Amino acid sequence: MGWLKRLFGMEKPQNAQVNPEAQPVPQAVTTAAPTATQSIPPERVGLSGEYDQSGLAKRVALAFDQDDQLDDVDTLWVAQTSGTVVLKGKVPSQDILNKMVSVAGSVSGATGVDTGQVTIG
Repeated sequence: MGWLKRLFGMEKPQNAQVNPEAQPVPQAVTTAAPTATQSIPPERVGLSGEYDQSGLAKRVALAFDQDDQLDDVDTLWVAQTSGTVVLKGKVPSQDILNKMVSVAGSVSGATGVDTGQVTIG
């Protein structure tokens, strides 16, 4: 079972990307011009560029799904606090954890990776 399915109960959307281009978000019509847009914070960009409260965590899960070394780790969970990717659970080795930190840190919007809740063994 893939990361997206296990953590978020979803299959990979057809147009899902680890680092998609953020879609513009229309501002309220009551402000300046109705065509004005605001950008989505990098940690809130979803799999297809849409706004998603858990966008960063989902994109990290997708990146883990796409890495052959990480696709069978099923004792770890991914969350986010703002731009920080939070890893929780257990991994088989320090090498695997290092790889996960590297992959998670390379996802657009990730400002850090917290491994304080990860055990090795």
